[in-house]
Amino acid sequence: MDEKTYSGFVAIVGKPNVGKSTLLNTLLGVKVAPISPRPQTTRKRLRGILTEGRRQIVFVDTPGLHKPMDALGEFMDQEVYEALSDVNAVLWVVDLRHPPTPEDEMVAKALKPLVGKVPILLIGNKLDEAKYPEEALRAYHALLPEAEPRMLSALDPRQVAELKAELFALLPEGPFFYPEDFAKSDQDFGEWVAEIVREEAMKRLWHELPYAIATKTEEVAERENGILYIKVLLFVERPSQKAIVIGEGGRKLKEIGQAARKQLEVFLNRKIYLDLEVKVYPDWRKDPEALRELGYRSSIG
Repeated sequence: MDEKTYSGFVAIVGKPNVGKSTLLNTLLGVKVAPISPRPQTTRKRLRGILTEGRRQIVFVDTPGLHKPMDALGEFMDQEVYEALSDVNAVLWVVDLRHPPTPEDEMVAKALKPLVGKVPILLIGNKLDEAKYPEEALRAYHALLPEAEPRMLSALDPRQVAELKAELFALLPEGPFFYPEDFAKSDQDFGEWVAEIVREEAMKRLWHELPYAIATKTEEVAERENGILYIKVLLFVERPSQKAIVIGEGGRKLKEIGQAARKQLEVFLNRKIYLDLEVKVYPDWRKDPEALRELGYRSSIG
C-alpha cells in the first residue's frame, strides 16, 4: 500500500479581474476568496488548502498584477512576486473575452524566470462567454510560448475538476504543509469577515470609491442569547467618501451590512449581529505605515 504523501504550492496569477479568485473557490469547493465585478478585489495573498487522499495542494491566490499608482498598488504587486518565489507550479489566468493587454504582458514577463523550473499552465478563462476563444488563447500563448495552454470556465465544476486532477499529478513527494483536517484557508476569522464586508461594499459603490475602502474586524464576541456579535470598521480617505458609504439616512451602509450578514450566516450557520462603522483615514493607500495598520503587512516603505 502506497503510504507516500505528495504536496506542493501552486500560485494563481494574472492581471486584475480575470477570475483568479473564482477559480480558487471552485477548486476548493467553498468560497474563501472575495469576488466582485471590480478589478483588484483581491489585495493580499490568500492560501487555499486542498487535501484529497495522500495529496495536498496549497494554492496561493494573488492580487492582479498591474502598474501601481500608490503604496497599496506597490504592496499588491509585491504580493505577486513573493508568491512566485517558491512554488511547484503556476496557473496563469487570462480572460478569453479580450485580447492581451500591457498588463498581461507584465504577467508574462514576471513568469519568464520560472520557465524550465516549474510547470506554467496558461488558463484561458471565461470560455463560456468568449466569442473567439481559440484566437484569444493563441495571442496570450505567444506572450509566453513555454506555457501549456488550457481553456475553461472557472464556474464549471467539471472543467475545474479536470484541472485539479492534472495539478495533483504534478505534485512532488513530500509531507503535508497543513493537517488533513485543516480549514480550506489559512485566513484568520477576522480577516475573512472583513474581506466579506469589503466585497459587498465594492459591489455596491461606484467609480473610484471602492478602491479607497479598507476593512478591519475590531471585535468578535459571543452574546448570552447565542448571537455572534461582530464589529467591522470601514476606512475611507475623505469625509465626502464617508457620506457616500453611509448613504442617505444610513441606507447604503445598511444595504452593505445586510448583504454581508447574509453571507456570514449562511457560511457559519448561525445568527450574526454585524455592526459596521465608517471612519476616515486620510490617504491611507499612499501611506506604508497606514497599510501595515490596516493589515497589509509587507516590507514596503
